[in-house]
Amino acid sequence: MARVVKVFRTLRNHWKKSTLAVCVLSYGGYWLYGKHCESVVRREACQIARVKYNFIFYSPHEGLKKATVILNPAASNGKANSLFEKNAAPILHLAGVEITVVKTDYEGQAKKLLELMELTDMLIVAGGDGTLQEVVTGLLRRPDQETFSNTPIGFIPLGSNNSLSPSLHFLSDDKVKNITSATLSILKGETVPLDVLQIKGEKEQPVFALVGLRWGAFRDVAARISKYWYLGPLKANAAHWLHTLKEWPLVRDVSIFYLAPTPRPPDLPSQKPARPNLLRRIVCRLKNYWNPPVKEPPKVEEPEKWEEQQLSTLELYIQTHNKNPRINDSLLICAEPNNFTVGEFIAAGSKKQKDPTVFTENHMELEASACRIKLPEGASGFYSIDNEEYEAMPVEISLLPRKLRFFISTERREQLRTQGVFFN
Repeated sequence: MARVVKVFRTLRNHWKKSTLAVCVLSYGGYWLYGKHCESVVRREACQIARVKYNFIFYSPHEGLKKATVILNPAASNGKANSLFEKNAAPILHLAGVEITVVKTDYEGQAKKLLELMELTDMLIVAGGDGTLQEVVTGLLRRPDQETFSNTPIGFIPLGSNNSLSPSLHFLSDDKVKNITSATLSILKGETVPLDVLQIKGEKEQPVFALVGLRWGAFRDVAARISKYWYLGPLKANAAHWLHTLKEWPLVRDVSIFYLAPTPRPPDLPSQKPARPNLLRRIVCRLKNYWNPPVKEPPKVEEPEKWEEQQLSTLELYIQTHNKNPRINDSLLICAEPNNFTVGEFIAAGSKKQKDPTVFTENHMELEASACRIKLPEGASGFYSIDNEEYEAMPVEISLLPRKLRFFISTERREQLRTQGVFFN
């Protein structure tokens, strides 16, 4: 008992050191527990890959399935290479997938690599929004893009921004779990067709996007929020408030020309019908010889009817329906109203910082198959195309419906089925 009293007396007499020791030990215990949980998640994913999927990816006659991984080591503040080697690569190896890892050294290299890459069984993008956007752009710029676009694509979220991930997987706050879940969904082999936006400027080659194009005051502030990191959770509100001190009002004028959405064509059968027998083919040929079918006159194509919409808005967002797929093939044009107060601007900006696709109740919304953006003379600024910055200029945006197929988790696929979305 005397020893216990002595211990408590020592702690009371050195309360500052005791408090510091408790804080350090608590943080150390929390850190070790987190590392233990990550190890458990990795071990479970590796066991699933070895037991459940190894026989799928290996055949004595065909050999190993080949996958090309485009890895951006600079993603996630330089931690992407370590995250991939610890959490994704072992799962792919245990499943019997022969992977070729191609690491990018500078911005824009992924586009050049995809233009020269040979055909592979599957393509895996390990990085963030920037890496994925470069890969898609390089793929669709290829002369043989019609053939190459049939290659299934897997996305392993390793970047600071992973806008496409919610469309493919259920996300959690655990980064390791998100990476292992995305890797396992690649092994399961279930895919979903996603729309692509083709964005053409006046001079440069087209750029392709899976999420959308964003332009306006909210985008400009979002690009500067990271500069106020020292304000912690208040940085988003502070960035929006300081922006209003520099410039107010923040309304932008823009002209939008758009085409009405077209109905989705019927899906082609996945399997070719069986060839009729010889006798039936002979009878059909004789019938066509004696009673040749009447040729229909060629259809006269009607000129495209572009409709114009003059907008005065704080933000314009042209996006795909990949987050919430719909039956019709169309892109979505959203514009915020121009009557925000400073308080409303700050509140809306904080919500958009978490999810840029969230709009206020009074926003304008149009569906179209294609659109053109015409900026007023002297207008400057930048677009965010899948969170990548491009100089603002007049552009034409076309929808490429169901252009690419991405691996999707079973849970997310079933959720889409319950919403009435069906896949080929």
